[in-house]
Amino acid sequence: QVQFVESGGGLVQPGGSLRLSCAASGSVFRFYNMGWYRQAPGKQRELVASITNTLRTNYADAVKGRFTISRDNSKNTVYLQMNSLKPEDTAVYYCSRNPATDWGPGTQVTVSS
Repeated sequence: QVQFVESGGGLVQPGGSLRLSCAASGSVFRFYNMGWYRQAPGKQRELVASITNTLRTNYADAVKGRFTISRDNSKNTVYLQMNSLKPEDTAVYYCSRNPATDWGPGTQVTVSS
């Protein structure tokens, strides 16, 4: 079982930025394909960004051009840089492998003026 711990969420105004971090346990993180997911109230959890173990990235249309996923295998950490945030980005953000396996507690992102 792999454990994930997300951090970096908060309250931000529309147009603002946040950087999320996700620390993973285990010694084989570098082999994982990873993803950032989000779940807004009343909606299903969705994949918003992914990065393979060869650093290939992919984004949902809703965040393309605004979010950037990256990873640091030396720190067992994956990041999500979120720019030009919109109220519709409000959700709990989670990281996991892609396809998803275990879930951490998530981190709340609220975009509001």
